[in-house]
Amino acid sequence: MILLSGMAQKRYDNIFSFVMNGDVKITFDDPTNFRQKETILILYALPNGNTTEQTMGKKLQPGDDWHFDIQHIKAQTKFIREQLSHKNIVVVYLENNLKSWPAWKQRYPNHLSQIQHIVDTLFSIVPSKKKVIYLNGHSGGGSFIFGFIAGTDKIPAYIKRISFIDSDYGYDSSYYPKLQDWLFRVKNSHLTVFAYNDSVALYNGKPVVSATGGTWYRSHLMMKDLSKSFSFQQIREDSISSYENKNKQIGFFFKNNPDRRIYHTQQVELNGFIHSVLFGTKKDSNGYSYYGVKAYGKYIE
Repeated sequence: MILLSGMAQKRYDNIFSFVMNGDVKITFDDPTNFRQKETILILYALPNGNTTEQTMGKKLQPGDDWHFDIQHIKAQTKFIREQLSHKNIVVVYLENNLKSWPAWKQRYPNHLSQIQHIVDTLFSIVPSKKKVIYLNGHSGGGSFIFGFIAGTDKIPAYIKRISFIDSDYGYDSSYYPKLQDWLFRVKNSHLTVFAYNDSVALYNGKPVVSATGGTWYRSHLMMKDLSKSFSFQQIREDSISSYENKNKQIGFFFKNNPDRRIYHTQQVELNGFIHSVLFGTKKDSNGYSYYGVKAYGKYIE
């Protein structure tokens, strides 16, 4: 259990929260055996428009907001803990008072140093002797991850996994050198990217994004850039087209969209968070399948 000095905390069971920077709510979902196992600290940057409680998820009751039933990160975390019982899995939810990381970054000219400070602080307060960080996020949460990458000369070795769950809207080729260096330099580093074909998606008969403005285009651009250094094979082809390199260090998961629908949240909901963490491990697809039946139903509170 983490004990913080000098920070106002709200604690309930193993969930506790505090505020950094005056407007960033940090919420830890932590078990109590920090000192006994290696800790994987998963920093989950929230999607636009969602609260931490909605992102955690719960069984819907009459009158509840539908946002409580679209991610279920807390329940997916319990599934992951069962699979990786030899690790200490801690999820840290990152929320700001604008409910948008792109908007928050626009507010602060020095946002790169602030994001770096947040990540470094969260890493330092975990009491485990052996610990690593996974950067993860959905929707606008990817903007937080890109902010961290942009603020570093090199992605630190304590970052072991970076996952964009339909969240890499901000990718351009300027990020490629740092990602390539990190993947080659850092042992056991993994990159997972999820996207659906939003370039053809319609809402009320109108395009959701421009042809180059969505995650479909940006994710394919990232894979094209990485193909300069890594070879990818198409592993699966149905509603999901999956591309992996030989040692499963990198995985791209593309949801096809012949019906021109919006599949933004389903990429998280249908075991997406689970797969973003377990892909490339011995527990990859063990007891679950990406974009299959929810594997975490019994854990929803």
